[in-house]
Amino acid sequence: MAKTIAGMTPEQMRDPNYFPGLGKGIPLGIQHVLAMFVSNVTPAIIIAGAAGFGFGSGDISDMIYMIQMSMVFAGIATLIQTISIGPIGARLPVVQGTSFAFIPVMIPIAKTFGMAALMGGIVLGGIFHFFLGTIIGRIRHWLPPLVTGLVVLMIGLALVKVGIQYAAGGVPMIGKPGYGSLLQWGLAMVVIVVTLGLKFFTKGMLSVSAVLLGLLAGYVVAYGLDSLGIAELINFANVEKASWFSAPNPLHFGFEVNAAAVIAMCLMGIVSAIETVGDISGITKGGAGREATDKEVAGGTMADGVGTALSGAFGALPNTSFSQNVGLISMTGVMSRHVVTLGAIFLVAAGLVPKFGAAISTMPIAVLGGGVIVMFGMVAAAGVNMLSDVNWTRRNMMIFAVALSIGLGLQLEPGALQHLPDTLKVLMTSGLLPAAAIAMLLNAIIPDDEDDGDDSGGDDRYGYERASEQPENQERETYGRVRYRDDPRADYATPRRDNTPQYDDAPRYREEPRYDDAPVYRDEPSYDEPDYDDRPRYRDEPRRADRPRYDDRPRYSDEPGRRHRPSYGDRTDYEPRDYRDPSDENR
Repeated sequence: MAKTIAGMTPEQMRDPNYFPGLGKGIPLGIQHVLAMFVSNVTPAIIIAGAAGFGFGSGDISDMIYMIQMSMVFAGIATLIQTISIGPIGARLPVVQGTSFAFIPVMIPIAKTFGMAALMGGIVLGGIFHFFLGTIIGRIRHWLPPLVTGLVVLMIGLALVKVGIQYAAGGVPMIGKPGYGSLLQWGLAMVVIVVTLGLKFFTKGMLSVSAVLLGLLAGYVVAYGLDSLGIAELINFANVEKASWFSAPNPLHFGFEVNAAAVIAMCLMGIVSAIETVGDISGITKGGAGREATDKEVAGGTMADGVGTALSGAFGALPNTSFSQNVGLISMTGVMSRHVVTLGAIFLVAAGLVPKFGAAISTMPIAVLGGGVIVMFGMVAAAGVNMLSDVNWTRRNMMIFAVALSIGLGLQLEPGALQHLPDTLKVLMTSGLLPAAAIAMLLNAIIPDDEDDGDDSGGDDRYGYERASEQPENQERETYGRVRYRDDPRADYATPRRDNTPQYDDAPRYREEPRYDDAPVYRDEPSYDEPDYDDRPRYRDEPRRADRPRYDDRPRYSDEPGRRHRPSYGDRTDYEPRDYRDPSDENR
């Protein structure tokens, strides 16, 4: 009988179509909601603040509505992924949510052109994203880790400023005495400390929900200070006025076609599509131990675009797959898409209750600032982690340097673009789009450095030296031996050709490409080194042209030639001969 874990066999846990029942499915589904909840509603609060109806404004009803729609359409987009509509959807436990990646370009669009232009860009960008699903496999090479890592790093660097502003009291308080006060920073630090403590000193759901529980801890402290009359931090008036049910309102913020918004959303859609492909691959590898199929990748990308287009039509923000839920699947080992479906239904139900969104809006902005400092910092850290897969040749370092300098510089000094038209100015001042465009362009047109590339010379990413030259027409897989940095015999090439006999059983270096099942040791002689052993050899034995013969073994005139090296310990195919002179009387 197969071993079971929580009543499920390993085969059932790896099966996306298996349903563990409501008793197990509901808690597992709520786990996924808790893991993504804060990250899902935070972009709505940030964009509402940039558009002028966020914290500190007279009327925050539009922010409450946007928070609601963030939950509703995150749930709907997740249902499209798990249940699917024809070819649309991966039919995998993919959790969708509002994307952080779009925030750096949405902020200037909302400030400059308004929410109607932003929503028009989101809808048209979502349609573009949908059609990317049909060709996603053919454009993935445009975005190697050098480009995607830079883009994610730029997203994090663009958002950390927002996190600090929120922790200090929010944009409406800038210039006032209370901005950056000890009270504001104290609330933010409570969130940060509790989050770090739960993340690293607890396990299970406490660790997974560390950011959410940190925010709750900060909220409790703020409520206590408010109750004691020390500071006015929480106002429940909006909760009392909010209704118990509200249906989505089509085109709540209007619809306007703006070139800057459309171009920005389409370009970011490419980045979001690559992120979705990576998350789908991570789910199948972590949950089922296999690669994602082309159908799953294409369906998941198309569902991403459909979810984004629907969100924009009802006043929500772009959707993408959530990486933190990929890690949760690897941790629990449960790959059931029906578990995620239950979580998505909970999200939709919560989003249809305005009181729920109104309760979230009562959170002090400094408390939220502590949470977003952690989340936005993790975005930047994820970009650095992606860049660790890059082979840092001179070429790649130069591409990264130029793209980062221009992108980050334009973001820090937007006044340098004051003479550009408004459309170009909005696109360029985000910093993210010019950095991505420059990195993609340079990566496409600058040739690989032959003296410092992945396959020839230099140090590899692990600090070992590679052979410095590669023969022409030599297959990459059959060439090159990696040697330790301090190996005096390093730095020469040892090509091997296919179909050549194996002349020795010598052990090989640990990092050497393996061509046989030889044991791994560090003292293997090279193919190009002289052979100093004294094993018996035979006249017709084939030898490598570059291996001199240093032995002085006896040879026999009629010794039969052999094609391969025989086992010299048990030769019995010749007899000893008497070579003494027959005329010698003393023989």
